Amino acid sequence: MKNIIVIGGGASGCFASYSASMNGARVILLEKNHLIGKKLRITGKGRCNVTNKGDIEDIINNIYKNGRFMYSSIYTYTNENTIDDFEKYGVKLKVERGNRVFPESDKAIDVVLGIEKMLKDLGVDIRLNKRVKKLLTSDTTSSTKNEEDGNYTSRKKSLFNDNRTVVGVELDNGEKLYADSVIVATGGKSYPLTGSNGDGYKLLQDVGHQITDLNAALVGLETEEVIDSKLIGLILKNIAIKVTNGNTIVYKDFGELEYRNYGIDGAVIKSASCHMNDVDNNDYKILIDLKPALDNEKLDNRIQRDFKKLMNKKFEDVLRGLVPLALIDSILQRVDIDRDKKVHQITRDERLRLVYILKNFEYNILRKRPLKEAIVTDGGVSTKEVNSSTMESKLIKNLFIVGEILDVSGYTGGFNLQIAFSTGYLAGLNASICI
Repeated sequence: MKNIIVIGGGASGCFASYSASMNGARVILLEKNHLIGKKLRITGKGRCNVTNKGDIEDIINNIYKNGRFMYSSIYTYTNENTIDDFEKYGVKLKVERGNRVFPESDKAIDVVLGIEKMLKDLGVDIRLNKRVKKLLTSDTTSSTKNEEDGNYTSRKKSLFNDNRTVVGVELDNGEKLYADSVIVATGGKSYPLTGSNGDGYKLLQDVGHQITDLNAALVGLETEEVIDSKLIGLILKNIAIKVTNGNTIVYKDFGELEYRNYGIDGAVIKSASCHMNDVDNNDYKILIDLKPALDNEKLDNRIQRDFKKLMNKKFEDVLRGLVPLALIDSILQRVDIDRDKKVHQITRDERLRLVYILKNFEYNILRKRPLKEAIVTDGGVSTKEVNSSTMESKLIKNLFIVGEILDVSGYTGGFNLQIAFSTGYLAGLNASICI
């Protein structure tokens, strides 16, 4: 029987433990919090978007960062496997718009309780309030010496060739635990209050792994424009957006946008944030199409019909039929037409300016919201240093790396949790049969 240590009681760590235990391993799951699944309990605004019911290729296509790395793990443990396993352990699921899968109860805690039942039934040894300080390898002493040399390039080259093996972990109280395999599932740096504060990056850097740049992903955007207080909380449904950087369109999307006191958020904005790196040194703008079902000509024709019907009314009255009431003041400010101006007095140029504003409602982006507010961390352990077929480190034998700590990220819609479940499951499977 293999002895396996899993570091981290989040989605990927729990499924690594589940998989390894099912395959006959003795598993110790170390979690530094006083409970497992702390981040899962608040994900999806407390509802927990468990996975996505799209086909596998659709899931891969929605993993915007290193999606090809995920083929083996997702084909080994699919979204259908995820759904089946949760329902097997009493978590009834439902499918909503965009193939998003949620618990029928709309309560994330039910997902966590299902995971706890999985682990309990398989006899996983869950140890809470245990923080890992160091990975122990077959050459821990020489590794420390190399690290002090400070020459990363030469150190990295030697690490790929020295056939090191992980042998266990050291806790922050000095206790050492030994195992045949260790699975690192410590998460990223988003939502640090849940315990995802980047501890795992240091553990892996200390044994030679490269960490790519860490950025906020799936996060709101702060705008140069001050958001009118009447807009805060307004959700615009069925709108389209374009992200531009100078004259280049870098991303397009369709869906919902939400106004916040700092700027704009919502599903389309979170996805857009994944394509906006180094915001301070770029010229990013978000262009909102408030009427994506109509091209410019059709929208102009529609407005002309409204003008004819309301020709003796005020301009503001036309806007009431075009946009949400809370948005009218912002439209008036941008189109620069007096709200009380009679419709029959509006010129053709003014009308065409209204068409343009409705199709290109522009915001200049100052910055992303901080990483601590991001749903996921963009960046992490380089996928070049992990075997995608097993999740085993290419630097250290019997060390496995899974979940958000990897440089793999998806859009909203259940894709990031499926990354966690699939990579965790694949690592647990291979760790339990390692030699």
